[in-house]
Amino acid sequence: MKNVGKYARGYFMPPVKSMKWAMKEYITEAPVWCSVDLRDGNQALVVPMTLEEKLEYFQMLVSIGFKEIEVGFPAASETEYAFLRTLIEEDLIPDDVTIQVLTQSRDHIIKKTFESLKGAKNAVVHLYNSTSVAQREQVFKKSKKEIIDIAVTGANLLQKYASETEGNFKFQYSPESFTSTEIEFALDICNSVLDVWKPTNDSKVIINLPATVSYSMPHVYASQIEYMSDHLSYRENVILSVHPHNDRGTGVADAELGILAGAERVEGTLFGNGERTGNVDIVTLALNMYSHGIDPLLKLDNIREIISVYEQQTKMKVYERHPYAGELVFTAFSGSHQDAIAKGMKWREEKDCDQWTVPYLPIDPKDIGREYEGDIIRINSQSGKGGIGYVLEQKFKFDLPKDMRESVGYSVKNASDHLHKELIPNEIYDIFMQEYVNIKEPMEFIRFSFSNDDNFETTVTLNVNGEMNEFQGVGKGRLDAISNAIQTELGIAYTNLVYKEHALEVGSESQAVSYVGVTSQNGTVYWGCGIDVDIMTSSVKALFSAVNKLVASEGIELNGISTSKTTKHA
Repeated sequence: MKNVGKYARGYFMPPVKSMKWAMKEYITEAPVWCSVDLRDGNQALVVPMTLEEKLEYFQMLVSIGFKEIEVGFPAASETEYAFLRTLIEEDLIPDDVTIQVLTQSRDHIIKKTFESLKGAKNAVVHLYNSTSVAQREQVFKKSKKEIIDIAVTGANLLQKYASETEGNFKFQYSPESFTSTEIEFALDICNSVLDVWKPTNDSKVIINLPATVSYSMPHVYASQIEYMSDHLSYRENVILSVHPHNDRGTGVADAELGILAGAERVEGTLFGNGERTGNVDIVTLALNMYSHGIDPLLKLDNIREIISVYEQQTKMKVYERHPYAGELVFTAFSGSHQDAIAKGMKWREEKDCDQWTVPYLPIDPKDIGREYEGDIIRINSQSGKGGIGYVLEQKFKFDLPKDMRESVGYSVKNASDHLHKELIPNEIYDIFMQEYVNIKEPMEFIRFSFSNDDNFETTVTLNVNGEMNEFQGVGKGRLDAISNAIQTELGIAYTNLVYKEHALEVGSESQAVSYVGVTSQNGTVYWGCGIDVDIMTSSVKALFSAVNKLVASEGIELNGISTSKTTKHA
């Protein structure tokens, strides 16, 4: 691409190597989660939420289990101010939930912020100012010392107004654009603020290090976080927080490595809503931990309901391939994937497994409120026999023989390919019923009878083009006798009669289902299925379904019986 030389690396590595985080394998406990949906997320919406929408969203965040929620920038607009006052005055904030508000380091803004917080049971006042090279030089045109003075002035004002305001307050400071700030300067300004607040074990403060714009690979951010963690003053009384954005598509990785590097708190949004490419996605972060057996301490087992409220209030959409939450993320269309999932689910059922190890599914979809039927395996022209067989078994209780699944699979895939569409379970059922079950053309089975149970002598009655015909046969068993009658009397040759049966529950009625496969002289296997309240009758219907497919497909003429009026069954 052209103009590549105009882009320099916009980040700063620590002056010493900080790589202890790289020795850790995984996150061992959930961080403190702070939702910034109602502030950072809300300001990024095309149409910000109304007061009523913010109230409903707040209640959802509480129900999910967030204990810290940034509710807005109350000095910025009347809606923000009114929302905060409504939460406080109508006692809508649970005792174990801390609200957070944002403020710039300006006297009148901080004053109004504390006015909005009067009577708050627990609140974090979040002070920030920009510290990056670009912001200092291009926007504020101030020296490092002047930028530090802005932060220190704000820190002092927070203490002043907190002492004059009814409520319980904790302080937070963010060097905005931390990732594009020289690390030594970021450390200096944070420590200057800490020297004002002098945090103690009983009065801890939050230092939040945002990737306001993501410039580096995640390991660089981790090294920056680790350096700050190792060198911050009053470290034992500081809660270290990260606030990654997703400009490089690495927001989740930045947060995860940031936690390994010493961060104890994460600010983010549901599904990653936020400025530009968004904030870090807390749903993905939390369920990543869950997939490693770590309780994220958030209630995400009703993901569809959460998505519904999110989409309604933000007017945003959760992408179909969004990790964990997307409509298609647990869905397999590929035949090989479907086969592996179906076998994995069966293995899990047979072995009564405690651990989740199903191929292609990192977590059990049911744990977040998703259903196996219609969620895991969906059918189109790319699907395979395993997936189609799985749908018929899970949804309709047809346990097809292994070899029959291939035949049914081709029929269903061909239909999907011809229609250029995904097939829903009922459409798959209709195809199976039409092409395999109780087929009556060219020969419709009417009845059978046996005159000798020892030799299994049978008389079979058929209807071909409205004419009744009776044929006799003898065999080693009932189905064998009827099969011999078909072959001898009608001149239909086939071998390798394969048979399987089981009970089929349909509503309140118990029926029997049978499957029969026969091999024609050219080696093609034809399968049929029979359903009846009587197990023997279902077996005979399955046999005739298979033989009818053979006759129709290979154009066989029946001995002495005209089939010219019949329609061949595809």
